Amino acid sequence: MNPRLDADEVARLLAPLTRWAGDVDVLERSYVFPDFPTAIRAVDEIAVIAQEIDHHPDIDIRWRTVRLVLSTHDSGGVTQLDFDFAHRIDKIASALGAT
Repeated sequence: MNPRLDADEVARLLAPLTRWAGDVDVLERSYVFPDFPTAIRAVDEIAVIAQEIDHHPDIDIRWRTVRLVLSTHDSGGVTQLDFDFAHRIDKIASALGAT
């Protein structure tokens, strides 16, 4: 089990993750992709990683905008796993031209 992070740890780890927001309960970020098919492609790539690491985000898709919310439910909040996943999601989004 991944230990839940305290507020100081969350703030420290959020600093390099520009445009992510969060607290001890959740991390969240929205991305705007060039078009709808690219947004769906990003969600598909994120889903593959989520399945591999057995850690599934909440995902909201609105045309070109994809909003993700990360939390480690069995730990009762944000863990290092959420931050590791957020970095991987940023790489996918960047490669697909998200803003």
